Amino acid sequence: MTINFYICTEKPDKDMATKNSIIGHASALVAYAIFGFNIIVCKDLTSGNLIPPLGIFTLRSLVAGALFWLLSAFMPKEKVDRKDYLRIFAASMLGFLTCQVTFLVGIPHITPMDCSIMTAMSPIYTMIIAAIVIKEPITFKKAGGVALSFAGIIYLILSKSSTPGGVAESTPFGIFMIVLNILSFSMYLGIFKPLISKYSVITFMKWIFLFSFCVAAPFSVKGLTEVDWAAIPSVQYAELAYLIICATFVTYFLIPVAQKRIRPTIISMYSYVQPIIAISISIAIGMDILTWQKVLAAGMVFGGVIIVSYSRSARSNEGISE
Repeated sequence: MTINFYICTEKPDKDMATKNSIIGHASALVAYAIFGFNIIVCKDLTSGNLIPPLGIFTLRSLVAGALFWLLSAFMPKEKVDRKDYLRIFAASMLGFLTCQVTFLVGIPHITPMDCSIMTAMSPIYTMIIAAIVIKEPITFKKAGGVALSFAGIIYLILSKSSTPGGVAESTPFGIFMIVLNILSFSMYLGIFKPLISKYSVITFMKWIFLFSFCVAAPFSVKGLTEVDWAAIPSVQYAELAYLIICATFVTYFLIPVAQKRIRPTIISMYSYVQPIIAISISIAIGMDILTWQKVLAAGMVFGGVIIVSYSRSARSNEGISE
């Protein structure tokens, strides 16, 4: 009887764990697919500098935040511990304000392909943060993978290959901004997982966006009032809507859903989806071109990431879902 009872209670637990794992992986996949297309959207949206980057960020915070607060009105009321408000504020500054402002500032100065190559470094940054925060050991193989990836980025910066066909080349400033973008988001994924797991997605994100809006708004109101909204093409209004609804509200809903169910190292692996989508679309529409320098740099970056991802300790981490 004891054995039968154990079997009956064990199976639902396994089924629930499997279901949670599937939801976590699906959420990460969809979120990073949206991020991949967002590289193309933001490149075009910011190209004419019609709306200042901080103004775009403020609009994202305002609209997405309003949607989360609206949803919370239909959800059971959840109390946030007073001690956690400061932690949520820190998560907001790192995982949204710093992450997204650096992206919006940097994307006009980098090609979509180079930006995509940079995003592939996400698992590297996550591994380094894990080594610092949770003391995860860095093996010789991991160190070699990190060195190879960073060598690829340095080569990308120094090569500055000519880009025929009227495509502007990336600048060191643009690359540096995207590095900060990826680093801040990787830190957010690794450091704030316990805090995110403590509260519902709606409760956590409504405060994330409120804090970001309160910080950014005083510095962006003047720029937004000076925008000639009538001069903005309809296609860029559509791009702005995609950025706010899909690449902000939807993705920042899905990422915490994934964080509650799978490890940050696993989530960061889905950053591979971004370059596949962004590079394919950018080449197809003539926004970027493929050069042998970029192929070599991409090969070095991806090679380093693969070495890190398939090292022994990385494998042990990726086999655990939460």
